[in-house]
Amino acid sequence: MAGGIFRSKQSGRQMKALNLTTGNALADDVSIADTLFTRMKGLLGRSDLPSGKGLWIKPCKGVHTFCMQFPIDVVFLDKANRVISLAVELQPNCMTKVLPGATSVIELPAGTLKTTNTTIGDEVVIA
Repeated sequence: MAGGIFRSKQSGRQMKALNLTTGNALADDVSIADTLFTRMKGLLGRSDLPSGKGLWIKPCKGVHTFCMQFPIDVVFLDKANRVISLAVELQPNCMTKVLPGATSVIELPAGTLKTTNTTIGDEVVIA
């Protein structure tokens, strides 16, 4: 999908990310990056990430925002989809730590984690 967030062949459908602990929606439209190409591309080439959208990258243990034009919030999940770390308003041209316990991340518009009260230990469902 040119210029937009893409869907993997396996998903092909709209997914949502919900913080089960707080009951708050993290994103109503989550795309998945689960191939080598889609994981490498991530959000590169986009001018923004609209409210309600997100990108689930799996597998993933760390992210960077080199060559990006906007800040993002990042949720690091373990294999049980529990939040093990957060990057709040990660600015362009930065890099997170590599987290050995992470199996995936969700990239969200900056400010999402604050407005949804998402914290370490919360359980997230993506479906």
